[in-house]
Amino acid sequence: MTDVTAKAAVAEAPAKQKKPLLTQRQKSKFIDFLFVLPALALLAVFTYYPVAKLFQISFTDWNLLKPEWNFVGLKNWKWLFVGSGAKYLWNSLKVTFLYSLGEIFATMVGGMIFALIFKRMTRSFSAMRAILFVPKYVAMSSCAVVFLWILNTDYGVLNYLLKLIGLQPVDWLNQESTALLSVLMTTCWRVFGYGMMIYLSAMMGISPQYYEAASLDGANSRQQFFKITLPLLSPTTLFLLVTTFLSSMKVFQSVDILTQGGPARSTEVFVYLIYRYAMVDFRMDRAATSAVMFFVILLCITVATMKYSNNAVNYDA
Repeated sequence: MTDVTAKAAVAEAPAKQKKPLLTQRQKSKFIDFLFVLPALALLAVFTYYPVAKLFQISFTDWNLLKPEWNFVGLKNWKWLFVGSGAKYLWNSLKVTFLYSLGEIFATMVGGMIFALIFKRMTRSFSAMRAILFVPKYVAMSSCAVVFLWILNTDYGVLNYLLKLIGLQPVDWLNQESTALLSVLMTTCWRVFGYGMMIYLSAMMGISPQYYEAASLDGANSRQQFFKITLPLLSPTTLFLLVTTFLSSMKVFQSVDILTQGGPARSTEVFVYLIYRYAMVDFRMDRAATSAVMFFVILLCITVATMKYSNNAVNYDA
């Protein structure tokens, strides 16, 4: 009788629950990861793998005119820094930084000036702002073709205007002193309106109470600009600085159409140097080495800029 009772008690006892393999929170994280997985797969195939392959090629002697290639260690890096490629490396870096400074100046200073001019929200000024911003939507290749005609030595509009005021025509695209300036003219035409709209939208977000309090304290317009507007626009300035710098360092189309890196490599920016190694000289090894170097330079400058911004940028607005 006792055995029967014990067996019945055991049968009636609830079965011991097994511990689940994943908690509810872990299941939720796993499901979230599954949604991200397709994007990660695309990044791995089209971004991470090409970058890794680029590093690999930089240690080879891959010439497109030869069917085979071999690993050569640091030979390409020695050629780039201390060999015959060093002078082209430093020249292209100098040209690229000069171009970047010009585009940054045009975007930030020009954009700020036009934003202050067109700050009034009237119908006519809105139309003028739209006209100034439209060139940003025009493809750089189309802009370069237009300026190829404008800057033509014999039939260009710019030289025609110079003749009307009694000045000698200038060979804009074939002189070392004016070739890079000509490329910058093409760029400036596109970026003035972009910088203006970014700064203008940020200005509209500044509370009028700051200016009212400053007026009551006797501050004039110049003092209000330097003590209120500029500090509160520092996040916007940082955004324009970083994005413009990265885009300007990668300039290619305007140089390719207007000057092809000449005359005498005076407009050979870094991306065009990589293109020349890969598609003109057919030296993929040297092109890959230069591209890796370019990636490291952009990464270091961007990290340094963002680190500096933590102390220099005011986010109170």
